[in-house]
Amino acid sequence: MDVKSRHHLRADAIADIEDAVAATLGVEIDADSYEKVEFEDSDWNVVLVDGDPLVLYVQDADGEDEPFLTVQGANAFPPQRNVVTVDAGAVSFVSDGADVMRPGIVSADDSIESGDLVAISEESHGKFLAVGRAKTDGADMVGDSGKVVESIHHVGDDLFEFTV
Repeated sequence: MDVKSRHHLRADAIADIEDAVAATLGVEIDADSYEKVEFEDSDWNVVLVDGDPLVLYVQDADGEDEPFLTVQGANAFPPQRNVVTVDAGAVSFVSDGADVMRPGIVSADDSIESGDLVAISEESHGKFLAVGRAKTDGADMVGDSGKVVESIHHVGDDLFEFTV
């Protein structure tokens, strides 16, 4: 991934990110520097938080950019809300970018609504593996069949491997 542009964010843009992440995930980001990075060969828009790619912008249904933690960001600042936890059998699939299916889910935050961004963690160690968009409400995620989270970003993808 080749960097097209990189610039420090204004205080209002930083406040928007911090407020959105706090409201959605229940996480307070504490950092000294925020830089937005755009790439030549990718649609990712990423924010470096103290030099690490911890926030990404994901387009919502209205085409608006919504800030959310990357996988690295979720592991640095573990979310308290909008978390979907998968069992050991789902880890390899989710880590390879597969969408999350009901049989692999052991728990999901009841406050999740269809269309929300979610952080996907694994049951054994609590590490975050992916970020996705819920296709159903959290209360309806555990079950026998069906795709319930569309994967957006996962361990091992280009964004995860990006270094400054």
